[in-house]
Amino acid sequence: MGVKVSVIVNVHNPGDTADACIRSALEQTLPADEYEVIFVDDGSTDGITERLDAIAGARPHVRTLHLPHTGSPMRGRNVGLAAATGDYVYFLGQRDRLDRDALRRMHDRAVETDADVLIGRLVRESGPPMTAFERSTARADILRDRLLTLLQPQQLYRRSFLEQHDLGFSVSGSRMAEQAFVMRAYLHAKVIAVLAEHVCCHLGEVLPAEEKPRAIAAELYALLDDIDTYVGEGRQRDRMYAHWYRHAALRPLLTTRFAESSVDRGVHFRVVQELVTKRFHERLDAYLPVQLRLIAAYVRAGRLDQIVLMANFGVRAKLRADLTEVRWDAHVLVLALTAEMVNRDNTPDRYRLDGDRIHWVPPRALDLRNVSDGVTDITEAVERARMEVYVRHARTGVVHFLPLTQHVAQVKEGRRQVRVQIKGEARLDVTSAALGEPLTSGQWEVHVRMYSGANQARARVGRAEGPLNCLGVLAQRPRTRLVVPCWSDHGDLGLAIEPRSFTESIALVSPGVSLKQLDGNMYVVLPVPYVPPSGGPPLELVLRGLGRRDREVSVPALVEAGVPGRIAGQLVAKVPVKRMAGSGELSTGGWTCSLRSPEEEVGLRFKLEVRGGKVRARPSGSALRPRSPLGRDTVLHRLGRRLPGARHLVRWARAGRHRYLS
Repeated sequence: MGVKVSVIVNVHNPGDTADACIRSALEQTLPADEYEVIFVDDGSTDGITERLDAIAGARPHVRTLHLPHTGSPMRGRNVGLAAATGDYVYFLGQRDRLDRDALRRMHDRAVETDADVLIGRLVRESGPPMTAFERSTARADILRDRLLTLLQPQQLYRRSFLEQHDLGFSVSGSRMAEQAFVMRAYLHAKVIAVLAEHVCCHLGEVLPAEEKPRAIAAELYALLDDIDTYVGEGRQRDRMYAHWYRHAALRPLLTTRFAESSVDRGVHFRVVQELVTKRFHERLDAYLPVQLRLIAAYVRAGRLDQIVLMANFGVRAKLRADLTEVRWDAHVLVLALTAEMVNRDNTPDRYRLDGDRIHWVPPRALDLRNVSDGVTDITEAVERARMEVYVRHARTGVVHFLPLTQHVAQVKEGRRQVRVQIKGEARLDVTSAALGEPLTSGQWEVHVRMYSGANQARARVGRAEGPLNCLGVLAQRPRTRLVVPCWSDHGDLGLAIEPRSFTESIALVSPGVSLKQLDGNMYVVLPVPYVPPSGGPPLELVLRGLGRRDREVSVPALVEAGVPGRIAGQLVAKVPVKRMAGSGELSTGGWTCSLRSPEEEVGLRFKLEVRGGKVRARPSGSALRPRSPLGRDTVLHRLGRRLPGARHLVRWARAGRHRYLS
């Protein structure tokens, strides 16, 4: 049987960052005689060359090719492509990681759909979610299925298809060369398929590379010529043009790098101005967001000074997503949300009313005398305002979008200003949210992304007013699993699926702790999201002092009946509190908290601070008040803090002590 897939990996001085990539390429479930791995070494000097040679010498399906250093992965990919023998080829970055079953799944789906290009699900640790993976499709359309958001070369290509159309990477070295290769493959392909239900590749960090404006422009001119050849005039071609207009020509002008490059930005600006004049008609401005419409107007007017002002101004808006209601509907978590753009000072983003028209308000420093009102008009864009709600696995980065009902609310403030809010209700079905399959076990974050008509931003769902309904539910598919909504240490909403133990389920919701002091004792009350029929194992609350002396207080913790409809139960521990340190008593200072069962001890997500006999709970990530030099808060220390100049004397004394230490 011949080689099904050739994996091409360009490598240059990766250090230890290539370990996961190499291991994932060698440990595929596809039989070793059905795929090959081609490492192309781009003149590495960190010892990876010898390691790759040793790997290739021990495995017949691995080859290593050596090139003099080129400074770009493009030539190495072309060399690897020329040496490949597989029916399909897959380009992998040295910091990427293939899922163990990726090659087999992608090859099977490519053969099934007869695809020239197959896009297996990609996952990255940060950045916006990839909306093209909302569903799998056997016949994907470039625009309808948002393939222009997937211009990474980490895709499966039929090798004969690439050879037939003479497709390869330009050796200019810019990121534009990668995207142009993928775009040309999309244009030539008869069938493009998307595999969304299984993660195929985890994308590694992309290191910043020097981008030469003239090289980017030359690549873009050639790519636009190809679009003209394969796409006829009309709205479809305009939308493709608008993508490159937005991302390759205009958006780089708003970066900090452009604003700070005082020597090169004049050359960059002239290249963009020539590109806009020759290839991007003014009618394409209608497809741009309002900030880029203003940038386009300044480019045509030759106002480099105004573009630099906008680049220095930076991103002004951010998103506030408030949770107004949370409830369970059987095994479906219903989230009522209100989203709104806010400024850096958390004030709502406001727009100008001019009759029945809504206008974006640019920064005051900009010169708008020769800018038409049509440039800042966002009336139609506000009508199309929307938000998306998705969950993201905290460990793997996998994203799934949630079904959502929403409506746009325009909140008028006086006669000349309006705010834009979106109110919606998302439904998270834990048994089918993963493209019809149950969500996998672990921690899931809840995110919101909003387009307001003028700005776009994303954020975590923030804490609601009042306590969270932390009642856990037992989902019955694919098996009985506990699902617990909870807050993060920063007050963001999350979902824990299948906690490992009873104590961990309590630790997840422990930020909801409440304290009550009575008769010299403190009662620590923790919500319990789910109480097993047995009542759970016996538990102890363990508190450890943060001072220099080892102090530990351990008390029994009992589970009591909870509040019907809100919490399944509550755990109560009685702790003695004294001003002076004593055995088995809580005294002045900071204390960490954990929950101990016969099998394990789990840290709780809050700390206790005892001052003057009063006890307060703080999130575990927050810093407690600094301790005194002797590790205790005595009367002399409190008196010294109130004496004028005492703190300066202590600071000078400490500085002198440390200054002369050898």
